[in-house]
Amino acid sequence: MTPPPSALPRQPGFGSDNVAGVSPAILDAITAANDGPAPSYGADDISRRVEQRLKALFEREVSVLLVSTGTAANALSLSALTPPWGAVLCHADSHIENDECGAPEFFTGGAKLVHVAGERALIDPEALRVAARLNKGDVHGVQPSVVSITQASELGTLYSLEHLAAIGRVCREAGLALHMDGSRFANAVVALGASPAELTWKAGVDILSFGATKNGALGVEAIVAFDGKWADELAFRRKRGGHLASKMRFLAAQMDAYLADDLWLANARAANSAAARLDGGLRAIAGVEVRDTVEANMLFVRLPQPMIDGLLGQGFRFYTDRWGPGVVRLVTSFRTTDEDVDRLLEAARKLG
Repeated sequence: MTPPPSALPRQPGFGSDNVAGVSPAILDAITAANDGPAPSYGADDISRRVEQRLKALFEREVSVLLVSTGTAANALSLSALTPPWGAVLCHADSHIENDECGAPEFFTGGAKLVHVAGERALIDPEALRVAARLNKGDVHGVQPSVVSITQASELGTLYSLEHLAAIGRVCREAGLALHMDGSRFANAVVALGASPAELTWKAGVDILSFGATKNGALGVEAIVAFDGKWADELAFRRKRGGHLASKMRFLAAQMDAYLADDLWLANARAANSAAARLDGGLRAIAGVEVRDTVEANMLFVRLPQPMIDGLLGQGFRFYTDRWGPGVVRLVTSFRTTDEDVDRLLEAARKLG
């Protein structure tokens, strides 16, 4: 019988990068923003500074709207890119399909999520080319309107620059908008060694959901639109959807500190490094099968059931069952230390 959580030893968490706390620099920035009054609804100096930081980061003019959750960032972005009778072309393993509780359909007023095939949770450009023509002009079917890709994907895989370019070409040829769910965008930037501009608008991305919460923030994401034509609609949709924060400076303070001194990259680098260490250690344990190449900060591992039960019984936490019998998901964060990884590896060896 598994002991209750209160009776278990405190072990490092590998269930998600959401289980990690907040970077001290971000907490300090929130405290500093609390000193004195400031204009509301994003008219404060910190919000303006964040806009300038993101313009510099992406090497062009951008429209920036801060929200508190990734679900809001994705759903609001898609609502501006498709009509209610539109089709959002996405992978079956995408976050918007499996983890948003219908928010994209709700915020778009009824647009339909349509799956596009592809290995390793990445949309195949040729499959996309076919899907982009489906029902085109037929009043009886939803109209392909926008493609949504996830970087890094829900399986921890990455779209290379070449892959992104191919997706972008199909979108341009078919007249489709391109949205990127970048909740783990920092991990992808670090792993691929490419610039944020190369991984977004230079590849054809129209709107990016730029994540920070999973990578050290308390709760802030940025909708980054690479064409000013989306700015007004997104602003009204954010307000109408209940995501315009009155004390916006506290969201902005998080994003400001996140971007300052490349904290966002340092945190992602630490998370990716911890995943690489975990990957190497697990592959050396008999009976353990690491599925696929580990590209960011997420691993999918097939473990013997006694090992799964034993690790859970010792207080380690991770997701199981969703990806097949015996397959668990392990996610590292900016807070995952070498010692955390080694504790899990040592426990797994003893159970092997």
